[in-house]
Amino acid sequence: MTFEKQLKKHMKTWVIKHIVCIVFLPFSLFSQSKFNTFLTPSDSLNTSRRNAVVAAEASLSSLTLLGLNQIWYADFERSKFHTVNDNSQWLQMDKLGHVFTAYQMGKHGAQLLNWSGVQKKDQLLYGATLGFTFLAAVEALDGYSKEWGFSWGDIAANGLGAGLYVGQELLWNEQRIALKYSFHQTKYASLNPNKLGATYIEQILKDYNGQTYWLSFNLHAFFKQSNIPRWLNVAVGYGAEGMLYGSKDIDNQLLTNYDRYRQFYLSFDINLSKIRTESRLLMTVFDVFNMIKIPFPTLEISKKGSAFHLFFH
Repeated sequence: MTFEKQLKKHMKTWVIKHIVCIVFLPFSLFSQSKFNTFLTPSDSLNTSRRNAVVAAEASLSSLTLLGLNQIWYADFERSKFHTVNDNSQWLQMDKLGHVFTAYQMGKHGAQLLNWSGVQKKDQLLYGATLGFTFLAAVEALDGYSKEWGFSWGDIAANGLGAGLYVGQELLWNEQRIALKYSFHQTKYASLNPNKLGATYIEQILKDYNGQTYWLSFNLHAFFKQSNIPRWLNVAVGYGAEGMLYGSKDIDNQLLTNYDRYRQFYLSFDINLSKIRTESRLLMTVFDVFNMIKIPFPTLEISKKGSAFHLFFH
């Protein structure tokens, strides 16, 4: 699915960046003041920062699209531009992948412009729409591939992700509801590794049975006069299981014994960005990791009944 193509390139980079941050954090503490100065957002327009951000984003996006066109799509037969309706596939888990990607790219795009001292309206206009614009370009490449096709459902999901960020900034001037992700390995990947992933990293990106997408609500943001800890969230999650292929019809044709079904979750969560620290470096690390749902006791509800997980992730 297009979600696999869109995430595969940059999610691996994010994972590597997370690991690098953890490994080299102790060695970076000696220059904490320099990091704090560099990472502190500018209170007025910093032209050099803004130009660096724009150039880096434009270059990275262009190189990624060029690489996809020359490397990924080269493996598939080209065609005239065409559309597909894949809205019923994967119980819409792939569409939530689009929402998540557009939200996170838009969030970090806006934050980079904020770091540069760009005014708020331009942060939302040019930064928060980064994910939508980039994913729309990838979708256009899909349209010229016989294997895939341009999906209006994907475009709508991209718009929803960008809108979730922009809407909250316009309404509350903050992100009270974060869109997060979690993953656990399942038995289904080994039954269809070509589609769902043969390795753990591949499964994180491709096995929709193990993915969960969360709307994580910061309680203190909604009840600012209360004594609720600023970092405490309540999260509502959605997942699905029993899928070996995108379509139920294909599963049935292959005589699988697995019944696909939706799962809904209720859990607590931690808003890492609300943990108080004087270190800008730690704040940046926390902000990156804040896209991941923290494991907590969780209630699951599905057509198979309800279940309690002590530490669901």
